Amino acid sequence: MPSLTGWLPLLLIAAPLGAQPASRAFDVRTFGATGDGHTIDSDAINRAIDAAAAAGGGTVYLGAGTYASYSVRLKSHVALYLDRGATLLAADTANGRGFDAAEPGPGNEYQDYGHSHWHNSLIWGEDVEDVSIVGPGRIDGKSLNRGISRDTPHVGNKAIALLRAKNVLLRDLTIYRGGHFGVLATGVDNLTIDNLTIDTNRDGIDVDACRNVRISNTSVNSPNDDAIVLKASYALGATRGTENVTLTNSVVTGFAVGSVLDATYRPFTDGAANRDGPTGRVKLGTESNGPFRNITISNIVFDNSRGLALESVDGSIIEDVTVTNLTMRHVFTSPIFLRLGSRMRGPKELPVGTLKRVTISNVVASDVDPRYASTITGLPGHAVEDVTLRDVRIVYRGGLSLETAAKQPSDMVRSGERGGGGPRSDPYAVAEQEKVYPEPSMFGIVPASAFYVRHVTGLTMDGIDVSFEQPDTRPAFVLDDVHDAEFRGVHAPKIAGTPTFVLRGVSDFRTLFSRPVADTYVKQTTSKSF
Repeated sequence: MPSLTGWLPLLLIAAPLGAQPASRAFDVRTFGATGDGHTIDSDAINRAIDAAAAAGGGTVYLGAGTYASYSVRLKSHVALYLDRGATLLAADTANGRGFDAAEPGPGNEYQDYGHSHWHNSLIWGEDVEDVSIVGPGRIDGKSLNRGISRDTPHVGNKAIALLRAKNVLLRDLTIYRGGHFGVLATGVDNLTIDNLTIDTNRDGIDVDACRNVRISNTSVNSPNDDAIVLKASYALGATRGTENVTLTNSVVTGFAVGSVLDATYRPFTDGAANRDGPTGRVKLGTESNGPFRNITISNIVFDNSRGLALESVDGSIIEDVTVTNLTMRHVFTSPIFLRLGSRMRGPKELPVGTLKRVTISNVVASDVDPRYASTITGLPGHAVEDVTLRDVRIVYRGGLSLETAAKQPSDMVRSGERGGGGPRSDPYAVAEQEKVYPEPSMFGIVPASAFYVRHVTGLTMDGIDVSFEQPDTRPAFVLDDVHDAEFRGVHAPKIAGTPTFVLRGVSDFRTLFSRPVADTYVKQTTSKSF
């Protein structure tokens, strides 16, 4: 057995609460692991975990080497430590061997297969507590499937999957090619994710129906899907909220897979698979059956990705969300996208949700795609409520016109798709798209160049500065069915013959200290432009 003296202090730091004495360290090589990159070592790793659990807890140690592995099964009071130079490699299936079979799941069709199964993963834990996966080593999901829709024997689907767990720590790891999910946490309470680097081919981190979550100092590159996303699906067979979450000091990107790890930052070119460009963003939703409450997002860098998205479309209550200090460059869709919809993929008794009490401040975005303005949209009879945007500066590429927006089909579903309807006879009559999967491109090219706002009650915009690399002759701000709106210190360039504001069905509207318009109060109007 190799000497433990070099890494033992690290184990004591990395262990779960109530650190174990030195005798509780379990080297997987002692249990038969080879680390040669070819021999399947998962049986040995699981024997070490079993021994640690039987001893009342401990740290399972993977030293330098490549450990070809199938499913590793976490147990309570056990830390899995990957030392520098250690790689846990998702091995290819062979000779009828492979990853654990997917469990039956919650027995409903309200979310996709990946959200409904956990055992078919490289590392998984169910009903565990006080567990850690830590260390400067790497998890390589080489053989993991990017997104299967049914159980494929022996095939793994995720790098790390946790179901109904509590007191979980993930720290200092690198995850490369994480499969459908780099990290999927469902029904986890007291979850800490810190200093992870994830460079992956689908979602980076999915936090679903979890409470008391801290995500910090993490970098996620995920060009084909979301980087860090909070969800509240029906995967537990009932609604459960995602609450008390902080996400801070992190970077999300959409460069080619692997190019963040090797520091080449190659552009994402898989346009056929993802027509709206790379994803790589922070999102709240789309799976949104349960509530989202007390969410703080701060100090996040977006690069070569889509923007921030907050989405309730399955009956979720989203309330008390604070977002501050975002820096974005090379944004492929709306830098700010708030959507209350009625896809309603859930039990029939769930009503349309709510989206309210959201504050977004200190945002800088540049090189922004001009097609999809920042968008805040609810539904007729279901308004987004009480939204404040403060100190936001956005530089769009510009170069479009109201005529360009009018050429979009009246029933536009996604960018590049034309339905049965012809061009919009009224350029401001954008289809509601109540049931459509929420993406900024769902509305086609919108008639606003900066902000498109519809079905909103209680909107404050304070210190908003928008500009364009090329002139854009669409109105900067289009408000449709908006009530109680104040624009203070809002600046936009003046284009000859183009109004700055277009109001349709708007009441209690006010501008103060804004350029290029004078202070204005509108008590109520069906149609007004200025």
